[in-house]
Amino acid sequence: MKSEELTSWLARIPKVELHLHLEGAIPLDALWELIQKYGGESSVPTFESLANRFQFRDFAHFIDTWIWKNQFLREYEDFTFVSRAFARQLVQQNIQYAEVFFSPVRFVDEGLETPRLLEAIRAGLSLVSDVEVALIPDLVRDYGPERASKTLLEIYDAKDQGIIGVGLGGSEQKFPPKQFTHVYNEARNLGFPTTAHAGEAAGAESIWGAILDLGVDRIGHGTRAEEDEDLMGYLADSQTPLEMCPLSNVSTRVVDSIENHPVRRYLDRGLLVTVNTDDPMMFGNSLTQEFQTLMEVHEFTRVDIETLVSNGIRASWLSAERKTELLAGFSVEFREALPSA
Repeated sequence: MKSEELTSWLARIPKVELHLHLEGAIPLDALWELIQKYGGESSVPTFESLANRFQFRDFAHFIDTWIWKNQFLREYEDFTFVSRAFARQLVQQNIQYAEVFFSPVRFVDEGLETPRLLEAIRAGLSLVSDVEVALIPDLVRDYGPERASKTLLEIYDAKDQGIIGVGLGGSEQKFPPKQFTHVYNEARNLGFPTTAHAGEAAGAESIWGAILDLGVDRIGHGTRAEEDEDLMGYLADSQTPLEMCPLSNVSTRVVDSIENHPVRRYLDRGLLVTVNTDDPMMFGNSLTQEFQTLMEVHEFTRVDIETLVSNGIRASWLSAERKTELLAGFSVEFREALPSA
């Protein structure tokens, strides 16, 4: 396909996302509106300067910028506002199902309570049809295991807001998984599936920790798994899903270029790979761009792309019945999206 035909096809096909942070996926114009609501910000006097703010020296700088952005989310109504804008953007990309991270602990200092935050987010999501969004509260390792346990209980009390599982993000390089073993045991006892960011800002030992110490069902990123051949074999044999985010990894300097990203090698080795955008507002990417980059740089085929999307459904935490329904519907939509020529 020519480039414009490829872009059109990728825009039309149905998609799912499993690794997507709400606070990092706020449409840029919505964030700009919030900044103006709170009196502006001298470091970003124009919309263009706001867009330029999201350039990162390394992973630590990315985390700092993430925290800077959060200061403009201060009231419950802000979360309803951004959730609606976010869901509309999913629909525009034909993302029909998403499991979305959200970090309630980061807003405790603003006096915002976790149950009410989740209600506010769900209120915004409910205003947009044509997309199904489940929430994965991020326990955020930077706040320590005691705070994570407290957040977990708050999440459990609000699970009727579409909470589908729990995750662990934050500064992976500073807080190894083992510190949170008892928290993840609690999560399983409460019936939550689990994932954890691993192999992004730290190496293969972090992935092993997520598997052996936390007992996760999925791995967030897993980019550095190939540093350990035994780990690669385990991931292939166990079919532990990887929530991979290629363009994110390039933006945060986890890998030095998209050409050197291991996603092609992982798929060829038989690992259960999914592809996601992570923080599209902060990285300026979309799922269409992710897939197009893989086709242009790593020679992914249309069949490969359909495999990635199907993997996303299979790796999701939906019921078996709902997965079967989505797989059947997506198969029809893929055929209908094929170029007429």
